[in-house]
Amino acid sequence: MRWIAGLITVLSLAVVPLAARTEVVDQVWAGHPVAFALAASDKHLFVGYYGADRRLTVAERDISGGAWRYTRLDTSVGWDSHNYIAMAIDSVERLHVAANMHVSPLTYYTAAKPDDAESLRRVPVLIDPTRELRMTYPVFLKDRAGRLIFRYRDGGSGNGNDIYTVCDGRTWAPLLNVPLTDGEGKRNAYPVGPVVGPDGQFHLTWVWRETPDAATNHDLSYARSADLSHWQKADGTPLVLPMTYESAEIVDPVPVGGGMINNNTLIGFDADARPLIAYHKYDAAGHTQIYVARFEEDHWRVVQASDWTGYRWEFGGNGSLIFEVTLKAAYARGDEVIVPVTRQGVATELHLRATDLSRVAETPAPPSRFAADIKGVAIPADMQLNQVELDAGGHHYLLAWATLPQNRDRPRDVVPPPVPLMLFEK
Repeated sequence: MRWIAGLITVLSLAVVPLAARTEVVDQVWAGHPVAFALAASDKHLFVGYYGADRRLTVAERDISGGAWRYTRLDTSVGWDSHNYIAMAIDSVERLHVAANMHVSPLTYYTAAKPDDAESLRRVPVLIDPTRELRMTYPVFLKDRAGRLIFRYRDGGSGNGNDIYTVCDGRTWAPLLNVPLTDGEGKRNAYPVGPVVGPDGQFHLTWVWRETPDAATNHDLSYARSADLSHWQKADGTPLVLPMTYESAEIVDPVPVGGGMINNNTLIGFDADARPLIAYHKYDAAGHTQIYVARFEEDHWRVVQASDWTGYRWEFGGNGSLIFEVTLKAAYARGDEVIVPVTRQGVATELHLRATDLSRVAETPAPPSRFAADIKGVAIPADMQLNQVELDAGGHHYLLAWATLPQNRDRPRDVVPPPVPLMLFEK
């Protein structure tokens, strides 16, 4: 493989002068992609990552800069790209870290002191050890009162429930007495969000999946809530929890094998604060297309946003996939709705008329905030650049590091040496 010879030279990152402040946080694992994390308090910046030896590590420095301080935790990542890192800071400035879980027992740490990663300690149980043995997809968020919420899936792909817990001081308790979504032992929901909209409500979208095979995703669904406890359909009809496939609101009844994949259904908002759900599925000719759904008065309007010909992303099977199509949340710009999309590495924008969501054009995406900065990161042809962004306290941060691509969560016989984890700040 081309990355073996001269990898150290290629990734030494002799960076040309950049607009962003640039620094190397550490050397990190590069054998496969798994998402790292950023979090910031008023005083400190935290970076969560898997180090050169695969150990979960948190680097911390003052928000204004200075030397990094490193805390190595007692878990190491294997080959599974699902085992991403989630981090959050609560209302009293304590750091929380959850990571390295894919249908696995709880792996969660909380700091004993504010603004102090070195005081992180493992918490063996949140609430009930019998319910914390098969956890995946940890997500931290905050409710409208500022309380820290921890969401995760209990169970496996094709058979799982969505669980919400709340931290009150140092104690975790169920936010809901039942799961938010329940696969009833037959399927599971793959939620994206909840996202706080301009209306102050939490908006959630998801697909259902029948089995671990990614081709069995189906039926785009939606719900909203003012408090994460009481949920309703888009028209305000209350929903009884847990939401099941039979009781949930179906936005688009995409069938099994219909070209829709989990974790790629994004919620944005138009100029009137109405949610916009961007996703992809096959059109009548079998081509992959981007679609946008918007609730209007008493129904969901579903439109085809792209007009691609001769392209079909055929996917299926188990394990982490290489996504040929990725989406960002749609948003209003002038009298248009913009849908950012990347297809096979090419970033574009789909332009729709705001009035009826009819197609206007597809244009190249404008450069991102850090586009000029990451040009200094040379990536070998066989590797990919991974990025995580954070906006906090008027600062904009970008983590960037190279890895080999996904390999269906299977081990490789030969792996590259560690690579630099770069942090850009503006």
